[in-house]
Amino acid sequence: MSSRSTIPGGRQMDAPDELLERATPSALLTLDGVIHRLNAAMATALGRPWEQCVGHAFSDLLPDNQRLAAQNLLTHGATTKRLAMRVLEFPGTGTSSVVCLVEARPVRDPAGGEFVWVHSLDAKHDLGGLLIPFQLAARSAGLGLCMCSPHKHQVEWMGGAPALAALFPQASVPLSTVVRQAHPDDRKGLRRLVRSNAAQSPWIRSRFLTEHDGWRILASQTRRVTLGYGGPERVFGVIRDDTQLEARRAEMLAAVSAERQRTEEIAAFSSALFTAATEQELQQVVLTRLAAAFGGTGALLALVDDGRLRVSSDAQIPTWQADALHGLSLDDDRPLPHAIRTGRPRFIPGREELARRRPHGDSLPLRRPGPDLAMSITPLSPVGDQPLGAWAVTYDSERPPPPEQLAFMTTLAELAGQALRRIRLQQAHVELSTALQQSMLPTLPERLPGLKIAARYQPSRRGLDIGGDWYDAFLLPDGAVALEIGDAQGHDVDAAAFMGQVRFSLRAITAHEPEPGTVLTRTNDLLVTMNAPRFASCTMLRIDPRDGQVIGASAGHVPLLLARDDGGHDIHTLCGGPVLGVVPETDYPEETFTLEENTALVLVTDGVVEGPGLPLEAGLERVGTLAGQALHDRLDVEATADRILDAAVAVDHLDDVAVLVIRRA
Repeated sequence: MSSRSTIPGGRQMDAPDELLERATPSALLTLDGVIHRLNAAMATALGRPWEQCVGHAFSDLLPDNQRLAAQNLLTHGATTKRLAMRVLEFPGTGTSSVVCLVEARPVRDPAGGEFVWVHSLDAKHDLGGLLIPFQLAARSAGLGLCMCSPHKHQVEWMGGAPALAALFPQASVPLSTVVRQAHPDDRKGLRRLVRSNAAQSPWIRSRFLTEHDGWRILASQTRRVTLGYGGPERVFGVIRDDTQLEARRAEMLAAVSAERQRTEEIAAFSSALFTAATEQELQQVVLTRLAAAFGGTGALLALVDDGRLRVSSDAQIPTWQADALHGLSLDDDRPLPHAIRTGRPRFIPGREELARRRPHGDSLPLRRPGPDLAMSITPLSPVGDQPLGAWAVTYDSERPPPPEQLAFMTTLAELAGQALRRIRLQQAHVELSTALQQSMLPTLPERLPGLKIAARYQPSRRGLDIGGDWYDAFLLPDGAVALEIGDAQGHDVDAAAFMGQVRFSLRAITAHEPEPGTVLTRTNDLLVTMNAPRFASCTMLRIDPRDGQVIGASAGHVPLLLARDDGGHDIHTLCGGPVLGVVPETDYPEETFTLEENTALVLVTDGVVEGPGLPLEAGLERVGTLAGQALHDRLDVEATADRILDAAVAVDHLDDVAVLVIRRA
């Protein structure tokens, strides 16, 4: 005789054991939703063995999008002590999920304990009720929903977004009709989508031809669903209209592409402006790139020389038209000199406007313009700056360029003006550097007792022919010789001036405190106190020619080399500290070694031993080998220095190079 349990209200329920014997999915859950016991049908619906279900939260075994609904169902059934129903989707074990109408009821075990009984109800007489959650979800998400049987070739419209209903003017249409509406190139993918055996397919885009809206881009996904435990299998099609999204995407890609192209053109234009080294190169950059960058038909460049315009143009503007502007006074009231003089851009939209501004044809910016000719004039210097010139772009339409394009043009014109100033300043610097180079190159004493010294210097091959490398040698009062080599930051006139300042400071301090470490310390303190804008590396040596004793210190400089007459060499890294002019209150320790009579001391700057394809270690080995071979070949210090310098120049050095070779006499 079976036992019975009672729920509030006096209604009797079957005992838990009998509840689980039902053929439909059934499980007993604790009040907090954990599976206590379940039947085989429920394990099948959950898609895993029963031992992997017991002890786990019922809602955690469902798909993510079903967990909240399941939790609400169980909470309602456990707390209200009343019947609760909800459609839930179970993962299933095959290629389709299982949709069931699930009931949750409270139940008491005669042995003690309260549970929630969840089980699937028989909904075979109302399968449509199982579809309602799908329809509501589709409508909420703006999607369309259709359904077809795997063995029938009919597609039924299930509702969803009203905007997609036009795709299915009839509630049921043959699958072949749907396929024919697709673009021929997309039909194969559509058939593969419908025939897919996967529980859920990926999204596939297809082009569909509609009666009123023409081609529309639809994204579709299929899902296989079993309606009720043991019920019929159906294929759901979820449809998303991507027509507007794709149109916006295409517009966005076109805009991004155009913006990228314009950005690249602007970047190339500005880069070319900054790399122009002469006015002729600047002119070439403007006349070859300007019109193309801004959608014009021609370009013209006018520069101010002694108060008059020097005009050049590209091939799209006839020479006689440029000649009409060449030589105009900057004080002329015509549009081109007026824009240059005031620093204000102007746009002149066509012949009538040109004629209105200047009623006499010979006074127009360009004589005899065409009927659709328009022109923008952009000064190279802003309002208030010294007038440098302007460029003009002609157009075959009276419509002005977009404001952002005109703003770009103004920015680039100012960049061109900066480049022109730089070029002209560079020319002045070149003239200055020629004179400064002669005064800054060190001159060694004609004779240093007990030592043979040779020095070489080659300026940088970028920028001005002047740089920050230096060397120096001078006699100390006690008969010793002070030697130094260094590298000041930069490759310009300012670098050379800073180098001279450092070199003179080293000399002045050495006259009072000749120890190399002390000299570097005092020089560093001086540069830090002055808040020098640059820094310098340096090696300083004090050599006693009588016994070859060398006292040395380094401020962040490259190691020195000791070459022997047997062809060998040693790389010697001196004690020291950081570069000069950066770290305050720095001490530079010294070390002592001996320069033997059969040995040459080689000091270099980093341009000799480093380069684009030459790491420092390899460069030091290379110079050491050259110096050792020179001694082995019995070359003097002059020839040795030449050999090292020639090798540095041969590898296309970019930096300044300095070489100092010392031997005992």
